[in-house]
Amino acid sequence: MITWRSIARTFQRHHAPLRAQVRQLSLLEHHSHNLLKEFKLPVPRGFLVTTPEQAKQVVSVLSKSTPSTPDSRTENQHPTDGPSMIKAQVLAGGRGKGKFNSDGQSGVRLVDSPNEAFRHATNMLGYYLTTAQTPQDGLRVDSLYIYKAVSIAQEFYFAMTFDRQRTSPVLLISSAGGTNIEANVDNLHKLYFGLSTGITDEIDAYIQAELGFSDTEMKDIHRILVQMVKLFKEKDATLLELNPLVRSGEGEFVCLDAKFGFDDMARYRQKELFGLEERSPEQEEEHQLAELGLNYVRLEGNIGNIVNGAGLAMATNDLISLHGGKCANFLDVGGSTTKEALSRAFRILKNDERIRGILINIYGGIVRCDMIAEAIVAAAAEMGGFKCPVVVRLQGTNSEKGLKLIEQSELENLVVEPEFEKAAQRIVEETPKFE
Repeated sequence: MITWRSIARTFQRHHAPLRAQVRQLSLLEHHSHNLLKEFKLPVPRGFLVTTPEQAKQVVSVLSKSTPSTPDSRTENQHPTDGPSMIKAQVLAGGRGKGKFNSDGQSGVRLVDSPNEAFRHATNMLGYYLTTAQTPQDGLRVDSLYIYKAVSIAQEFYFAMTFDRQRTSPVLLISSAGGTNIEANVDNLHKLYFGLSTGITDEIDAYIQAELGFSDTEMKDIHRILVQMVKLFKEKDATLLELNPLVRSGEGEFVCLDAKFGFDDMARYRQKELFGLEERSPEQEEEHQLAELGLNYVRLEGNIGNIVNGAGLAMATNDLISLHGGKCANFLDVGGSTTKEALSRAFRILKNDERIRGILINIYGGIVRCDMIAEAIVAAAAEMGGFKCPVVVRLQGTNSEKGLKLIEQSELENLVVEPEFEKAAQRIVEETPKFE
């Protein structure tokens, strides 16, 4: 069966990068650290700042302290001066390899003094960070997370997720954590476990043998794994990723970064957690589309699509690509859409500055083509006409009636093309070439 998740996976492999769908809750790093702390997982002491002045003040405080973890051994260490980490707070990975449009530097920076923190914060706050996982223009950074830098002896990767084929939770571990984890998938070990049984002696023995932990270190690792299972289960997580989990120069294990995914169906019992969700105006619009029953997936081209049905959406994107175009999105209106939902869909495309052409490809089965036509005409009136070329293909239930409504509207920049392939070819020809 074709699903929107399968479409996302297919196009992530063969087309432009996909941004995570809005119905999957993700947390900013400072929220993730607070959640780890709630479950007694070791994290550095950190602060969220929104101004360069706050960044300067925080680094001044941190330079006279040590990272705080649940382990009392860290709390009792003598304060020492040292550098601090400043990390851009955006919902995207790869920040350490990304670039700001202000100074070309990354979203993760090491600073040695309060004045240096002020300078870097000035070049980060209010500017856009582009990574391999952001839109082409990047994401605006409005807050920074700052914590005392940890001396790193080794980086590990620990994650929990679900294996859908095995219908089982799985623990993923590697001795090669950090920014290059994707290049070291051969070093990744899979260990299946039960949410009721948790981390067994057999799992502990395997991890110790493969990653070379001492008996003392393994006790710390076991405590971390037990708390990971507790968090994973109690918070209805679909992903809990510690990357990196580091062994510090002092022999302590510290979670420096974490990534979460949560089951959207558990929203009703995880209200506090889902209340942390933060969205840009663009993401808010997409979320509203999802609540109206419309499936939206962002791509990186400049041709917008409004289609009904996942299979037709895939075929539409393939044909546009075949003729040399690049799609800006999937937008599936489904079989039971309304004029209100379609009007919102048009607003999404109108507000997307990347879009230079739109293809509306509807095969009327359950959905009526005349209702689609009415929504097109109403949207054009609301927007003051179409400012970019629009190609419409309507086939199926009440298609003749719908096409007549469009013809009578005499809309500019709108062309009707009944044949599927010709419609795809026409919108590519009418749309400026994507650079």
